[in-house]
Amino acid sequence: MSGEEKSLSDLGLTARGGRDARVTGISVDSRAVMPGHLFAAMPGTKVHGATFIDTALAQGAVAVLTDAEGARLAEAALAESDVALVIAAEPRAALAYACALFFGAQPATMVAVTGTNGKTSVASFVRRLWQELGYRAVNLGTTGVEGDWQAPLRHTTPEPITLHKALAEAASAGVEHAAMEASSHGLDQRRLDGVQLVAAGFTNFTQDHLDYHADFEEYFAAKAGLFARVLPEEGTAVVNIDDARGIDMLAIARARGQEVLTVGESEGADLRLLGQRFDATGQELRLSWHGVVEQLRLNLIGGFQGQNALVAAGLVIACGAEAEDVFRALPRLETVHGRMQLAATRDSGAAVYVDYAHTPDAVATAIKALRPHVMGRLIAIVGAGGDRDAGKRPLMGRAAAENADLVIVTDDNPRSEDPAAIRAQVLEGAPEATEVGDRAEAILRGVDLLQPGDALLVCGKGHETGQIVGDTVYPFDDVEQASVAVAALDGRGL
Repeated sequence: MSGEEKSLSDLGLTARGGRDARVTGISVDSRAVMPGHLFAAMPGTKVHGATFIDTALAQGAVAVLTDAEGARLAEAALAESDVALVIAAEPRAALAYACALFFGAQPATMVAVTGTNGKTSVASFVRRLWQELGYRAVNLGTTGVEGDWQAPLRHTTPEPITLHKALAEAASAGVEHAAMEASSHGLDQRRLDGVQLVAAGFTNFTQDHLDYHADFEEYFAAKAGLFARVLPEEGTAVVNIDDARGIDMLAIARARGQEVLTVGESEGADLRLLGQRFDATGQELRLSWHGVVEQLRLNLIGGFQGQNALVAAGLVIACGAEAEDVFRALPRLETVHGRMQLAATRDSGAAVYVDYAHTPDAVATAIKALRPHVMGRLIAIVGAGGDRDAGKRPLMGRAAAENADLVIVTDDNPRSEDPAAIRAQVLEGAPEATEVGDRAEAILRGVDLLQPGDALLVCGKGHETGQIVGDTVYPFDDVEQASVAVAALDGRGL
């Protein structure tokens, strides 16, 4: 699906000199520009998109959207062209709204969820709950577009052209409801501006992405943009008030005049978790909704998944569903791929789980959450990605060492860095850990250590199906490797 030809004024843009060009498409990559396109020359972390304006013009761009710096950088190329030039103080926001208007449609009921951890699970749970209630629904994020319409995505929160094209196509396919993950990068770069949200959720806030954000406050401010800017004043904020920064998010929402729905174990929460009881395959929850007590079962491993389920339930209720119907649907939730997923079980009954935990808090939370489900020892495999926040590496090692009985440090996605150097930094926090660089061997050795009643938790890559070494992506799936290791050690045929 594509937006039909539209004028710049149709897209909410005003060109210098008042020229109202007709636009047949929008591109942020000059190589993708076709005749009639609007080329969005955005400021970047390494190079300004205006560097490529001459290429875009050569390929037929009829309009350029950029900022004052971009116009200055491309002054010579622009002077020799009659292209319609739009200079915006906030070019990323202008692009997002232009894309929303160009593609013209999105599911009628949309929510977004932000937080360091839990976004994928919450968005997926929201979609599943809507489906159980009879709606055609999708979730968008780290695992692509899933549900009643499917498509791959390269980023947790895609750039606006990809995002709004996907939303328009989903709406065209009859999708009425959509739940999105709102990453700090996506919020900071204004990718969600133009998405029409009914409600927004907040899960938690811990260390991550300090390779991109200057400090914790800048990171928090990016996430807070979901409530301070993207969610309209008539929207509903669903906030986990157990998290230390939940109160801050709550204050932002209330200052905007938004309705609030609070969740958590804290006294006073609208949707309150009164108790959890764990067993080998799931958990029993005791809830209170405005004073009315409910008890239900979740076939999900990990106490934090109980809290994710509450945030999801809160978002669905905020969009108009009856609470009783939502509570009846909760027991039918299933584990999201790569999120505390049971990957394989040994003949002895020892289990292997795979989780996307790739921050210090997520590693600690995942191990602690698995502990009540395990009778024996808990073994953790942990690593850290290259070309990302190096400060969290020893903290990840420490999180594993302080909460697991045995730790194996291995490679994650080393990218352009020396894998041994990354492992050494992780080992600073886990000096007693075993170092096994090859990830497949690490999983095999972890599985071999399992005795009856034990469990192995493979942290870091979750749903990913490749390992990035240098510039090459090698096929690698933690779930598949766990299954292969169990089959090999237990003498099963593959």
